[in-house]
Amino acid sequence: MIKKFIMMGGLCLLSTAIFAQKKPVFNLQPKEDTEVSPIVKEKVDEYAKKIDTIIKEEKKLMEAELTELQSKNLSKAEFDEQKSLIASRYSEKIDQRIEELGFDMDAVIQKQVRYSLLNSDVTSNEELKEKLLKKFRPTKELTPYISYSIMNLTNDKADNALDNNLRYAGNFEFGLKFNYQFGRTSPWGLISGIGFSWRTLIIDNDMFVAKDANSNVYLANYEKGLSKSKLRTGYIIVPLGLQYNFSKLKNAGLDVQYRDYSHGFKVGANIYGGVKMSTNNIIKGEGISDRDRSDYRVSPFIYGGQFTVSYDDFSIFVKKDFGNFFKSGTFENDKALTFGVALWW
Repeated sequence: MIKKFIMMGGLCLLSTAIFAQKKPVFNLQPKEDTEVSPIVKEKVDEYAKKIDTIIKEEKKLMEAELTELQSKNLSKAEFDEQKSLIASRYSEKIDQRIEELGFDMDAVIQKQVRYSLLNSDVTSNEELKEKLLKKFRPTKELTPYISYSIMNLTNDKADNALDNNLRYAGNFEFGLKFNYQFGRTSPWGLISGIGFSWRTLIIDNDMFVAKDANSNVYLANYEKGLSKSKLRTGYIIVPLGLQYNFSKLKNAGLDVQYRDYSHGFKVGANIYGGVKMSTNNIIKGEGISDRDRSDYRVSPFIYGGQFTVSYDDFSIFVKKDFGNFFKSGTFENDKALTFGVALWW
C-alpha cells in the first residue's frame, strides 16, 4: 500500500517536471494546466481523513492498555515484551481497518493519468473523445528562436575591393516563429513570424569602409593599422513558407489520431523580406576609435529564400538573398549567402 502512495506522489512530480522542462511557447490555443485532478485530490483527502480517524481511535485504546500494563509493576524486560505485543496487535488491527475501507489506489492513479493528459475529469467515452479532440488540436503557436550563420558575398563578376579584403562575415538572428499546422494529422504547416537580424562584415588588411564628399562608399587604407574594422547592419525580417513533418501518426485512443508537428524530423522552405533598422561602421586602431551610424549605401530592403532541415529543436539552414547587399553601384552584385544553425526554428 505504501508503494502505491509513492507511485501517486511520483506521478505528480513527473507531471510537474515535464511541464517545467518545456521551451518557452506562446500557445494560441490556451488551456488551464492543473497538476492534480480535483476528484483525485478529494478522494485522497477523504481517504487520509478516514485513516487519521482510525489511527486516533486505535491509538487511544492502545494507550489505555499500556496504562493498565504499567499498573501491574512488571519488570522492565516483561513490560517491554508485553508493550511490543500490544503495539504489534494494534498495528495489525489498523492495517485491517484501513484495508476494509476498500480504497482503490489503482483506479485513482488511472484518473490522475487521464487528468494529466487532458486536464479534465471525464466520465464517459463521448466526453473523453471530445476532450481528446480538444487536447490534440492542430498546432498553432509562437516559439522564440535564435540562430547564427556564416555569411559569404557571392558575385558573378570579378572580385571587387570588398571581396579581396573581407576577413569574415556573419549573421546573428533571433525572433518568434509562428507554426500553423493545417490539420490534426497533416504533415504540412505554415511557417511565419518576425526576426531581428544583425549582419556583420569584418574588413581585413587595415582597410575600412569610407565615404567621399559625394557619399560614394569605398574601402580606404588606414596606414597606422586597425585592430577592428566592422560594418554591421540590422534588419527586421518576416519569413513566410511551408514546413513538412515526417513524424508518424499517433493514436490517442477512441479513433483520435494526431501528428506531433513540433517534434521529429522536419524540412521547410520559405521566402523572407526585411527592412533595415540601422547601420553601424566601427573602426578602432592606433589613434582612431569611431562609430558612425550614417548611411553606407547598404540596401534598405532584403529579400530571399531559405531551406531548413530540423530535428526537434535543432536546425541547420541555408539562406540566399536575391538582391544586392549594397545599393546599385556600390560593390556591385555582391549577394549574401549564409549557412547556419538555429535553436527552436
